[in-house]
Amino acid sequence: MAASSAGVEQAVAALGRMTVGQLREKYLELFGEPTRSGNRDFLFKRLAWRVQSLAEGTLSERARRRAEELARDADLRTTLPRPPKQPSDGAKTVTAPAPGATAHDRLPIAGTVLTRKYRGRQVEAKVLPNGFEYEGQVYRSLSAVAKAVTGSHWNGHLFFGLTAGSRSAK
Repeated sequence: MAASSAGVEQAVAALGRMTVGQLREKYLELFGEPTRSGNRDFLFKRLAWRVQSLAEGTLSERARRRAEELARDADLRTTLPRPPKQPSDGAKTVTAPAPGATAHDRLPIAGTVLTRKYRGRQVEAKVLPNGFEYEGQVYRSLSAVAKAVTGSHWNGHLFFGLTAGSRSAK
């Protein structure tokens, strides 16, 4: 067994000195099919495993029998699952989107005033049906308002705290 182990170690060491092209040729030789991979580490690991597998065998017969035994004794359900319970009065809760709302609508309703303190001053933007009002001027997006306030590009939802995980809108 020690001689076999030394041979495997030598073969793996030889793989470590091969180029990607040589590893691809060795892959074709050992697996009987070409590889599309050009990743040297992947090829080395696959080939080292294959060399060891061919030298020492795969699963032992005992391990193979145990795997088959476990597969036969799998916990199989012998009865059907119960259907989910329905409310006793027959009433169901129905949810529906608000009229005119879309699935992508992340903004508050028109008329809402979004506020935020920025560099010591209070910033207020009013949500309009088709835009946002800030200091008497109408902007098409919250990002445009945030840029007017800060002078640099900001995500408007993030700036006013309307995104999940950010500050809550006031």
